Amino acid sequence: MTYDPSPSYQHHPPPPPPPYAPRSRTHRAPRRDPLGHHSDLRILRGAYRRQRRTATLTALGYFTLFLLLSAYAPGLMTGTAVAGLPTGLLLALAQLPVTWLAIALYEYTARRRVDPLADRIRKEAELDARREAGR
Repeated sequence: MTYDPSPSYQHHPPPPPPPYAPRSRTHRAPRRDPLGHHSDLRILRGAYRRQRRTATLTALGYFTLFLLLSAYAPGLMTGTAVAGLPTGLLLALAQLPVTWLAIALYEYTARRRVDPLADRIRKEAELDARREAGR
């Protein structure tokens, strides 16, 4: 017969269940998920992510195109375009309007998509806070 140093727990009774705590009638479960898990926050993050990507790719994409043309197409960049101005100079000067376009696009998408979602979530959070304070 071998000696087993660990006691056998097969013969011990299971632990008692936790004490029952009846719910009060004034406490109700929230109708929707807490704000941290709300689907509107996922939608807001996605809209903000698309907004950042669009504006960033607009400005940086043009600048990268300008750099690539400068490095790999010097004949094009030194060629004359309008009124004796080199094409490279015109493309460099076009960088400013493209940056303004990226800023305008960013503001447009913010006003149209992101801000209304953020306002709605903010109002729902205020209502939730008032409900919790009233309990």
